[in-house]
Amino acid sequence: MPQISKDFQGQTVITTFETTPAMAFDLIEALEAAYAECISKQPGFIGAGLHVNDARTRVCNYSQWQARGDYQAMLRTPEMRERNRHINELCKGFEPVMYEVIAGY
Repeated sequence: MPQISKDFQGQTVITTFETTPAMAFDLIEALEAAYAECISKQPGFIGAGLHVNDARTRVCNYSQWQARGDYQAMLRTPEMRERNRHINELCKGFEPVMYEVIAGY
């Protein structure tokens, strides 16, 4: 499980998916499968959390990696390239953004 701390030296990635209530649970299932079967087994993976808003129109993923390159290498694997094409079909779009932890409370 990720730990939010300003002392964290790795890479934090927050990805927001825009979806519809009808597709939200299909999207979540695809993301859960990707984490269980692929992402969590990649070098440098620390942990992640999936979140969904109450309207089921947004899914957010918070993940932590030992290094930016570890996250980027995971995205380039043939398995994740294929999975991301499928995930893209389940949402209107998604945007992964790399962040630096400034503070934790």
